[in-house]
Amino acid sequence: MSNDIALALSDPSHYLSELERFEAEQSLINFMRLGWSALEPGVEFVPNWGVMAICDHLEAVTNGSIRRLLINVPPGSTKSMTTNVFWPAYEWGPKGLPHYRYISFAHEVNLATRDNVRCRSLINSEWYQSKWGGNFDWKGDQNAKVYYENSKTGFRQACAANALTGRRGDRVIGDDPHSVEGAESDARREEMLRVFSETVPTRLNKQAESAIVVIMQRIHERDVAGHILAKELGYEHLMLPMRFEEDRRCYSVVPPSYMDNSKPVEVWYDKQSFAWKDSEPPKNDDEVKIEKRYNIDKRKTDGELLDPVRFPKLAVEELENALSSWGGSYAIAGQLQQRPAPRGGGMFKKDDFKFVDSLAGCKGQIVRGWDLAASDSKKSPWTVGAKLMKTNDGRIIIIDVNRFRKTPGAVENEIKRTCEQDGKADITQDFPQDPGQAGKIQSANLGKLLHGHTVKTSPESGDKEKRAEPFAAQVELGNVFLLRGEWNDTFINEACSFPNGEYKDQIDACSRAYGRLVMKRKRKIGVVEAAPVYQLY
Repeated sequence: MSNDIALALSDPSHYLSELERFEAEQSLINFMRLGWSALEPGVEFVPNWGVMAICDHLEAVTNGSIRRLLINVPPGSTKSMTTNVFWPAYEWGPKGLPHYRYISFAHEVNLATRDNVRCRSLINSEWYQSKWGGNFDWKGDQNAKVYYENSKTGFRQACAANALTGRRGDRVIGDDPHSVEGAESDARREEMLRVFSETVPTRLNKQAESAIVVIMQRIHERDVAGHILAKELGYEHLMLPMRFEEDRRCYSVVPPSYMDNSKPVEVWYDKQSFAWKDSEPPKNDDEVKIEKRYNIDKRKTDGELLDPVRFPKLAVEELENALSSWGGSYAIAGQLQQRPAPRGGGMFKKDDFKFVDSLAGCKGQIVRGWDLAASDSKKSPWTVGAKLMKTNDGRIIIIDVNRFRKTPGAVENEIKRTCEQDGKADITQDFPQDPGQAGKIQSANLGKLLHGHTVKTSPESGDKEKRAEPFAAQVELGNVFLLRGEWNDTFINEACSFPNGEYKDQIDACSRAYGRLVMKRKRKIGVVEAAPVYQLY
C-alpha cells in the first residue's frame, strides 16, 4: 500500500481538504468554485465562460503577462466578486503573495468598502483558514472596514475615486469609477477622468511591475473606458456584451482556458470601433497594428446571449425594457452592449446613410457649413467644414468633410485654403456668428479673409441636438448620401454616437449647411441689385 493511500485511509477528511487546497491553487476559477459557499452559502455558484474569461485575464495579471487591464461587462456578471473579492484573497493565499497591497476605488466609498469587507470575510472563513491561514495573520491595530493590514505588510484600502491619495499599491482596482447618473454630468465625468489620468498612475507601488485593473460597464463615450481606448494607454481590453455582435468580437493576448485547442489568429486593430478585426486590413494605412491574438468569445451568432442560464432571454428582455424606460436605447447600448451608442446609431443610424461613387450628372445648390474651434489641444473640439449639395431632384449629398484641430491663425489659413479649393462660383460658405459686437467683428474678419466668396453668417439657436433634428429626419428617410471618401468612417462613427458622443462638430456643421440649403429666400419687389461679392447676415 502506498504512503498516499495509507494517509488517505488514516485521515480521509484531511486528505480531501488537501486535495481541495491543491485544486484551488491551480486556477482562480477553481478557487472561486470551491470557496463560493464559504461566502455565499445559500447561493449556488454556476460558472460560465464569461466569468472564466475574467479569471483568465486576472491570472495573467498575477503572473505578470499584463499590467494594465480594462474589462467591460454587463451588470450582474459577477465582476465585483471576481475582481475585488476572490482575486485579492487568491493572491494572498493560494499564490503566496500576502505582501501585496491593494487599493480599490469606486464612484462612492460604500461600494469599495462592501467588497473590502467581503474579501476579509472570505479570508476569515473556516474554509480559507484551514488551507492558507498559516500564510499570514491580521495586524490587530489595522483591521477596519476601509483599511486592514496583515502581518506580511500587505494591506487593502477602499476609497472613493476622488480620495485616491496617500498610500501606494501593487494592485489599483477601479470598479465602476462612474455612477450612471454622474456620467451624464460633464463636470463630474471630466473630474473622474482627471483623477484617473493624474492620480491613479501615481498610486502604484512599483511603476514597472504594479498593475491597474479597471472593470466597468460603459455609460458614455467619454467615460474612463473610452478615455483608455481613445488615448491608447496600453490596456488589454476584455469586452463581453450581453448580446453577441460579430463585428465587435473580442480578441486578446490571453489564451482562453475554456476553449479546447485554441490557437491565435492574425487580426488588425480598428481605431474607429476600438476592436480587433480578422478581416483584410486597410491597404492605405501604413500604421495599422497587426497582431496574433486569441478569440475570447465562444459565441457565433449575432444576438446570442452571454449567459443564458443566469440571464435567459426573457430576463434580458425585461432588463432591456427597464433600462430603456429611462435611458432609452443609449442605456441598453452602454450598460449591456458595452458601447456608448446604439448599434447603428441613436438619432442617426448607420444603415440609413447611403453612398454615391461620383457626382456625375448631379446638379444643385452647394453649401459648406462650418463649426468653429480654435485650439490644437487633443481634448478640444474640432473645426469642421461640411460640404453639402441639395440636388435638383431633392437629394442631399455630403460631398466632403474637412475636420481639423489648429491654433487660431492656422484655423483661418485652413478655412481660406478649403474655400479656395471649393472655388468661388455656385457655393456658399456658411459660418456661425457669435452674439453681440464680437460676432459683428468676426463676420467682418471672415469677409476680409474670403474676398470673392459668397459668405453667410448667422447666430446659433437652440442646442446641437435640436439643430440636428431636420437633418436627421432626412437621413432617416434615406434621402442623405455620402460621396465615398476617406472621411466617411469618422463621420459615420460620430453620427452614430450623436448626441451622447464626445464630439458633435461634424453633425453641427452638416445641420448648418442643410439649414442654409432649405432656407426660404426672401424676394425683394421693385428692387434690382447687383450680386454682392460676399454677403453677411
